[in-house]
Amino acid sequence: MKQRSKQFQSNVAGWLLVFPVVALMLVFIVGPAIFSFGLSFQKYNMLKPQEATFIWFENYVELLKDPYFHQALYNTFKYSIVVVPVQTAISLLLATAANQKIKGQTFFRVAYYVPAVTSAVASASMFMFLFNTNGIVNRFLANFGFVPVSWFNDPRYALPLAMLMAIWSTVGTQMLVFLAGLQDIPGEVYEAAEIDGVSPLQRFFYITVPLLSEKTMFVVVVGMIGTLQMFDQAYIISGGVGGPLGSTTTVVLYLYNKAFGENRLGYGSAVAVVLFVVIFTLTMLQRYFFEVRPKRLERKGA
Repeated sequence: MKQRSKQFQSNVAGWLLVFPVVALMLVFIVGPAIFSFGLSFQKYNMLKPQEATFIWFENYVELLKDPYFHQALYNTFKYSIVVVPVQTAISLLLATAANQKIKGQTFFRVAYYVPAVTSAVASASMFMFLFNTNGIVNRFLANFGFVPVSWFNDPRYALPLAMLMAIWSTVGTQMLVFLAGLQDIPGEVYEAAEIDGVSPLQRFFYITVPLLSEKTMFVVVVGMIGTLQMFDQAYIISGGVGGPLGSTTTVVLYLYNKAFGENRLGYGSAVAVVLFVVIFTLTMLQRYFFEVRPKRLERKGA
């Protein structure tokens, strides 16, 4: 009887500790998500909520036919396909360099991480200053005979500059993930490989990279989710309009302009639902190729 009483008290204490987190999730995450899903089937004006009407799948039909949404989706996927692999590779190389026992190791780790704690507004302002028509980049290129370019007003360069900005500001965080993984790898593994005559490059590709597969999966999934939800940089460099010529319009910026710019909250909610489905599907696919499939192949090999 006493054992049951202690178990009950332990369960109650556990639930009391978990309750604040669960309550916050229900209020600020689960609840709004369900409400947003319901709004996606309505014609909803925030200023006139009493006039909301159910239109069922009309928002989704309009969404799939809208060429501006197609462009936003294309820009977002293009942005993600470039940024995620590049930032993953650079962060792994930086982590490998920061893990070496060299003088000033702490300084380099901090220097690599500083961009990650810089606000998006500050980062965008710095890049806009550098790539201004009269900025440092144009002045430098003028020494080699190049004509000054209005980088952020040219559809050929606006999105690539946003990619560069994202890579610069995110590799520090992902570097820490890889650095933690590198420090978990036993030193004896590298020592044995070195005794066997394995070169540093071979040690990196045949020991380091395979042993960091779980960390790589985490970095890639988080990076993909972050890039598909990109908003702040596109909003700042384009003034919120997604220009020039829609070249920096992302799905979330498109959602923002429809929901709050045009006051079509139901339509914006439909965009959010579609984005959630895309992110969920891609996350499950990545989990399959990074985690489930390798384990199945390992079992078959065993």
